[in-house]
Amino acid sequence: MTSSTNQRISKTLGALLGVHCGDSLGATLEFMPWSDIIRKHPKGLREIVGGGHFDWPAGHATDDTDLTRAVLLAYRDYEENKQAGSTQSVKEFNVAKAAAEYSLQWRMGQWPGREKGSRPNDIGGATDTGLHNYKRLRDPTRSGVGFGSAGNGSLMRCIPTGLFASGERRQNESIAISGFTHNDPRCTVSCASYNEIVAALVDGKSPREAVEIGKTISNRLGCDKVTTAIIEGETLQLSKIASEGPRGGMDVSTHGYVLNALRISIAALLDPRSFEDALIDVVRLGGDTDTNGAIAGGLLGARDGIENIPLRWLEKLQFRKEFEEVATHILQLQQQSG
Repeated sequence: MTSSTNQRISKTLGALLGVHCGDSLGATLEFMPWSDIIRKHPKGLREIVGGGHFDWPAGHATDDTDLTRAVLLAYRDYEENKQAGSTQSVKEFNVAKAAAEYSLQWRMGQWPGREKGSRPNDIGGATDTGLHNYKRLRDPTRSGVGFGSAGNGSLMRCIPTGLFASGERRQNESIAISGFTHNDPRCTVSCASYNEIVAALVDGKSPREAVEIGKTISNRLGCDKVTTAIIEGETLQLSKIASEGPRGGMDVSTHGYVLNALRISIAALLDPRSFEDALIDVVRLGGDTDTNGAIAGGLLGARDGIENIPLRWLEKLQFRKEFEEVATHILQLQQQSG
């Protein structure tokens, strides 16, 4: 196995499990303001302990990781179909539709760790509406909630596209997979830019180089608000706002707007500290801690690789084994097909 292959496996697993770590670490503090967190955890929450608003078991997936799993399984199905099928069947395989189908299974209660038929403990409004529309229409291009709704619910699940799609396909599928729930350009372009950053990190680019690539994509797609959010993220000092508060001289909102999450994730990526310390500070900001943690954790994992994620965190993750097996399987199929 070549060093480049080893790097790709490490960073791919790091990215997926980075999402899961950020989600599971942040779930404990979801909806809490920074002021309450700093009193209870002056140095930040350093362990995955569960609990929180929805009383999660330690390491359990929330909607962030669950819907990342939905997209991951869609890419597994695509690669297996490609391996077994004709050129025509590959062309006809719609990754966005497959991801929407798995997401709908999650919404309807056909999901590991859930009582059959039960609703998710936590589901965003746009995601719920988009999946309701998809159930009725079965068309991922028509189910999105429309312009004006720009929550972070598609950015939190988008990372498999950055890991397993290439070239123009990556950009198109980032937009399409966002669009079956969140089709506002702020969301679709955030996903496209984020996934270009992920792909660049996996390919060995530096964080600064990767961020420049992300800005190039948002500029090309004509969404100035996404470009501005990335630039603002470059200026944020994560450790400072985590210790002084999100409004301690730097106006940073931590709630569920997609551009808030994108800014914070860029700041985390460019933070020179370890995966662990940077992610703890993202969660320490408060607000939408699980989703901000998931989105930032994906970039940090793609930057640092799985070896630099604390083993004590990995050991608690609900989907660790499955994510490792599915991701490795996809990479092997891609290698076989050239």
